[in-house]
Amino acid sequence: MNTLSLTDKMLTRKILCSVFGHKIITTRNITPNFREFECTVCHLELTNDANGKTTSLTPHLREVNETLYNFHNRRHHIAV
Repeated sequence: MNTLSLTDKMLTRKILCSVFGHKIITTRNITPNFREFECTVCHLELTNDANGKTTSLTPHLREVNETLYNFHNRRHHIAV
């Protein structure tokens, strides 16, 4: 499969999501209030920010979520 066809597939997926909207599923529960989401069509990753709004998942927010997940599990004695 060449690079052009991969680019076309990604562009088609992004156009589908921009026209019809994303199909979001929860991929990970960080705490009862924080979650990570992913679009099943274009694989856009989202998370909750400090204000409760849904934002794109940046490397910084991924690290914050991982720290929060570990802290929450240690505090509630949940085995990982």
